[in-house]
Amino acid sequence: MLAQQRQQAILERVRRDGAARVSDLVRELGVSDMTIRRDLEVLAERGLIEKVHGGATATGPGSTEEPGFAAKSVRQQPEKEAIARHAASLVHPGTAVALSAGTTTWTLAHHLLDIPGLTVITNSLPVADVFHRAGRGDQTVVLTGGVRTPSDALVGPVAVAAIRELNVDTLMLGVHGMNARAGFTTPNLLEAETNRQMVAAAQQLVVIADHTKWGTVGISTIAKLEEAHVVISDVGLPEEARSILSERTGALVLADPAEPAQAAGQ
Repeated sequence: MLAQQRQQAILERVRRDGAARVSDLVRELGVSDMTIRRDLEVLAERGLIEKVHGGATATGPGSTEEPGFAAKSVRQQPEKEAIARHAASLVHPGTAVALSAGTTTWTLAHHLLDIPGLTVITNSLPVADVFHRAGRGDQTVVLTGGVRTPSDALVGPVAVAAIRELNVDTLMLGVHGMNARAGFTTPNLLEAETNRQMVAAAQQLVVIADHTKWGTVGISTIAKLEEAHVVISDVGLPEEARSILSERTGALVLADPAEPAQAAGQ
C-alpha cells in the first residue's frame, strides 16, 4: 500500500470513529509503529487530524459548523437507538410532546409510534414525516412553519410565533453540543431561538444527546445545564461529564447500546 493510500485509510478511520490508536492502525495496516506515526504527522500538518498521545483524533468542529441531516444520521446509530428507547419510556399516552430537529429525535420518533393519543409538536420535517407515514388516526402532529436549515429544521420568526402559543408536557431536545460553561448549544442562531421557545413551552425538558456531543460547543446556547430535568446520554460519556451532568441537571440516564431492547423501559 502506498503512503497516500495508507494515509487516506487512516483519515477515513479517524473521521468514522472520531479517534484511532497507533497500535490498532499498526495491526490493521500491517506496517511499523514508526510508519504510522509519520503518517499521523503528515495528516496533522495538513490540519486533517489532531495528534494525541498514542494516536489521533478527528479535528474539532467549529462553533458554526452545521452538518446536514444525512451526514449526521449515520453517526453513533447504536447509541441513538439506546437513547431513544429510554426517552420513549418517559412519554405517556395522551400527552403533548415536542420534538426538536435532529437525528436523535428522528430516531426517537420511531419509538413513539406505538404510544396512543399523542400530540406531537415539532419543527423537524423528517420527524413529522415519520408520524405522517405511520398514519395513526389517534396521533396528532403539529409542524411549525419556518425557514429550513441544513439539519432539516424549520426555524425563525414563523416557527417561534407558532410555538409561543403552545404548551406541552415534555420537550425532547436534541443538541449539537453540551459543555459545562456553554450548556446545550447549536451552531445555528435561528435554531437556538426556536429551541429556546420550545424550552419555554414545556413543563419538562429532556435532553437526548450521545457522548460525542460532550465538549462540542455551538455558537449559540439553547439552555443552561441546570434547566434540564433529565439528560439521556450513553455509557460512552466521559467520567468528568457524568459528574458535571449528575450534579447540575435533574437526572442523568446512561443508555447502553448492548442492553436488550425490552430492558430499557423497565
